[in-house]
Amino acid sequence: MIILDFHYTVETGKTIEESIESLETSLKQESFGVLWTFNIKEKLEEKGFSLDEPFFVLEVCNPEEAERVIKENKLVGYFLPCKIVVYKDNGTTKIGLPKPSALINMLDNNELKEMAKDIEKRLIDCIEKAL
Repeated sequence: MIILDFHYTVETGKTIEESIESLETSLKQESFGVLWTFNIKEKLEEKGFSLDEPFFVLEVCNPEEAERVIKENKLVGYFLPCKIVVYKDNGTTKIGLPKPSALINMLDNNELKEMAKDIEKRLIDCIEKAL
């Protein structure tokens, strides 16, 4: 199975730090918390490898939604928490996420598909507000 439309990615004129700060604010307004911010560039450098530009992964979760989708199907836990990435690409800051609807499509459950579409819309709105 090939998923062609698996992500949503936008560019912003903000710095990485400004983008992450704006995201945290907009996510909080939608009851999503940032559980962890993973600085991949820094971690790779600790291990003797390198990236040319910063790359951060924010692990985000809305506890109410997590409970709802896991109760519907425990396999959804494989996709949690949701990820939002903030990175530099040729000097441009980008923000993106794998679409929850694309991931959920791997499970044949219409109720979950509707839940994923709602969560996806809310996360995309958070990204848009953070621009």
